[in-house]
Amino acid sequence: MAEHRGVVFPLDAASGRRSTAAVGRAVVADALRSVDPVGAASATRETNWRQGYLEHFRRLVEAGLPSAAAAHTIAREGLISVHARMRWTGPSGEAALAAAVEEPVTPLGSETFRGEGAPDRTISLPYAAERASGYRLRRVLAGWVERGVVEPSCAEAVELVMANPDWLDLSDQTIVVLGAAAEMGPLRSLLRWGADVVAVDLPRKDLWHRLIGDTRRLSGSMTVPVQPGSGPVESRLGGDLVHDLASVTQWVTSQEGPLVLGNYVYADGATNVRVATAVDVLTQRAVAERGRDEVSLAFLATPTDVFAVPGGAVARSVENYAQRHTSKVLRVPLRTLSGGRLMRRNYVPGEDPGINDSVVLQQGPNYLLAKRLQRWRATAHRADGGLVSLNVAPPTRTRSVVKNRALAAAYAGAHRFGVEVFEPGTANTLMAILLVHDLRVGAPAREHPWQDEADAAVHGGLWTSAYDPRSVLGIAALLGLAAAR
Repeated sequence: MAEHRGVVFPLDAASGRRSTAAVGRAVVADALRSVDPVGAASATRETNWRQGYLEHFRRLVEAGLPSAAAAHTIAREGLISVHARMRWTGPSGEAALAAAVEEPVTPLGSETFRGEGAPDRTISLPYAAERASGYRLRRVLAGWVERGVVEPSCAEAVELVMANPDWLDLSDQTIVVLGAAAEMGPLRSLLRWGADVVAVDLPRKDLWHRLIGDTRRLSGSMTVPVQPGSGPVESRLGGDLVHDLASVTQWVTSQEGPLVLGNYVYADGATNVRVATAVDVLTQRAVAERGRDEVSLAFLATPTDVFAVPGGAVARSVENYAQRHTSKVLRVPLRTLSGGRLMRRNYVPGEDPGINDSVVLQQGPNYLLAKRLQRWRATAHRADGGLVSLNVAPPTRTRSVVKNRALAAAYAGAHRFGVEVFEPGTANTLMAILLVHDLRVGAPAREHPWQDEADAAVHGGLWTSAYDPRSVLGIAALLGLAAAR
């Protein structure tokens, strides 16, 4: 079966099962052990990982705050643990993960599709039923900053790109978009600006038919891997990272020019960890073969995670808590009746940095481990001197979110608590602009990795909201359902 081939979770000999919980618990413990042995022991003893994982992922952030060295150690030990524990199952049976890129492969071919339009050199953003540019876009950015929807550094980064429209000419870069069809990915923006994109996604004919149509209407080009065999090229496009990792890795690393590896992959459940691990194996091999100066990395961090946030965001949240006049009447009785679980403060006043915990329990530990793996790789690559673009993306009404009725309802009511949920077109265009900024400015490493992650964050107001996001999630969902009716 496909779920037992390719990049897989290890098989437990005693139970005969591939336990995702056992791997998640062990990886978190391994990451913490050198820096926080008490936290590592606590993770190891967690008997209900699917419900109790939240505090341990929070500890991964808290334990790294005392020094950059501590944060670097957690990231590197976490990466080592994932690579040591995850396995590869190929024609020769189950083996260490490193074997995934050592097997002999039949090389993939390439097909390039070219757009017919002219490159767009205008920085614009679809927002509120119009495409904002120039003065209007600056007003949008100022409004987001004023409402605490984005960090001020986000607006500054976008304005810098607006002042340098020639930066949109990315002909000096080979941008690899892993997860080309992802709603949050930058593919369409890059093609609109005339970039030559290397695109990787699953070999699904309908997926590529849609992307080829988009490419034809725009101005850039899209180079796609082609599976060996006969028949029309359109039916052989794509590459499977989880099950055909060696072929895809070889094909990606053979592309010409300085590589920008953009990681936009996503899958449901345990498969998300498998595909995230596969991308990390590819990334390691690309850096080893091409050198860190020739390989830049790009990621989108989810806002529903744990982050250290600047003192300015904490102060804004504290101010919002004091001014939430409409909720003061309900705050005390709800907190009393819930035993303090509802409508909690987002932070202790004066924290700098503060800890924002916006994890949504329904997303599960596999989702969080996959996203943490990306953050760890970003931290390690940046510490080694490589260029990294990692930006916190906003809460967005993507298909993967709205198909979950509880999350869709919570997003519908989120504005009642100062959180703005973005439409996919707004979110992916904004994140593509920030990618251009980072590639051109260089995104230099700051004093501590948490500052790198917080820079230019588009958190949608989760960081500046008066309340701990999870303490009002249920209320937001009820309000969202009521509004829908």
